[in-house]
Amino acid sequence: MALALYRSGRQGDALAVLRRARELLAGHLGVEPGPALRELETDILRQEPRLAGPARPDPAGEVLMRAVAAYDRVLSGGARVRLESAVGLLRNLAVTGAGGLVAAREQRAATIAAAEQLGDPTLTARVIGAYDVPANWPRADDPAHAAGIVAAAERALAVLPPGGPDPVRARLLATIAIESRGTRDLRPREYAQEAEAIARELDDPALLAFALNGVFMQSCHDTGGSVHRDRIGAELVRLAHRHGLASAEVLGHLIRLQSSCATAAFDRADRHAEAADDLAGRHERPLVGVFTQWYRALRADVAERASVARAEALYRGAAARLDEAGMPGMRDGLLPLALLGLRLRRGLPLASADDQWGPYEPWVHPLLEPGRTALADVPDPPADLLAEALWCLFGRAAIAAADRAAMVRARRALAPAAAEWAGASSGALTVGPVADQLVALDAALRPG
Repeated sequence: MALALYRSGRQGDALAVLRRARELLAGHLGVEPGPALRELETDILRQEPRLAGPARPDPAGEVLMRAVAAYDRVLSGGARVRLESAVGLLRNLAVTGAGGLVAAREQRAATIAAAEQLGDPTLTARVIGAYDVPANWPRADDPAHAAGIVAAAERALAVLPPGGPDPVRARLLATIAIESRGTRDLRPREYAQEAEAIARELDDPALLAFALNGVFMQSCHDTGGSVHRDRIGAELVRLAHRHGLASAEVLGHLIRLQSSCATAAFDRADRHAEAADDLAGRHERPLVGVFTQWYRALRADVAERASVARAEALYRGAAARLDEAGMPGMRDGLLPLALLGLRLRRGLPLASADDQWGPYEPWVHPLLEPGRTALADVPDPPADLLAEALWCLFGRAAIAAADRAAMVRARRALAPAAAEWAGASSGALTVGPVADQLVALDAALRPG
């Protein structure tokens, strides 16, 4: 909108719009304007030649600015209404791209804290539960932030008045399930199941989609759960398509893409990748492409048997996009782990000078440096989509160390996933078929 005003000869109005945007960001979200907004303001002040061009009206932007101005006029007070409205804004902001996701994550905790200060547990519960942004990567971007959300939701649950509205309770339960990513604590899984039951009883499609997201996030307590997750994804796709829940429909396709990869069903995964990308294009969900780009790198590596150089280049390209996506929970250590899987499956040297393993180091280190770590001290992998891959790395290290107790431990964990490719449930990488690792473990455990 500001650029269109400038190009039509209204420099003062363009600058006024940018100032108003800055005030709204600071006043409503408590964030500073991003670099693009600051650069545009500077360029308009300098009358940079690059800004010259035909005016392009932005009717959506004008409508938004008028709506915000009207909101300010009508609601000069009303802290409770403002807080609930702010959550709606943050929820929409989170799916607009990396900058929106980071800003929404930063401001969500402040919104909850403000609600708690008002001393109204039902309001706090509504503010917490209204943030039903779909999530399909079960490792938190900011573990401390996630723990804070869980703690606030637990406090709200504890003080909700008896007989409180079931939808509010269900949203709190689903929130705890979603934010308790990778945990082996059984309570969040029970919360997810309770939220699902409430949503089904109320026949509330949006609530059920939110609850199913929680069920998905708590579906990795045991290995080999891709069939179960595929059923969750299929229901989400049907439910969301029927009721016009675009973000939930995208989530369902991404879940089905991941579960298809787990069994190397790439033709089926292709259909879900295309459906997710199509929905993302129609509904302006740019972050969806991060997941589908990783999938296409995995597909080229495994299904197409691309050359090592091409497969590595595709993984690096996907990682470069992830660097700017505002999702450190997915980004950290993922590229090195993907390249390690590539090396393992192609029989190449495993070590690389630039490998930064991040959260996966406890399971990679014993394999790359045998004998430096007591395998009994290595913890079980987090209950997430890469658990099978990390168990396979542990199993390889156990065979190399001739540690029978560790081999038995790895075999027991991997047995339920015998029909899957380790790590492929992520839709991003794999270290190879679990069945191959089980054969190797059985051979190493055989007497004599």
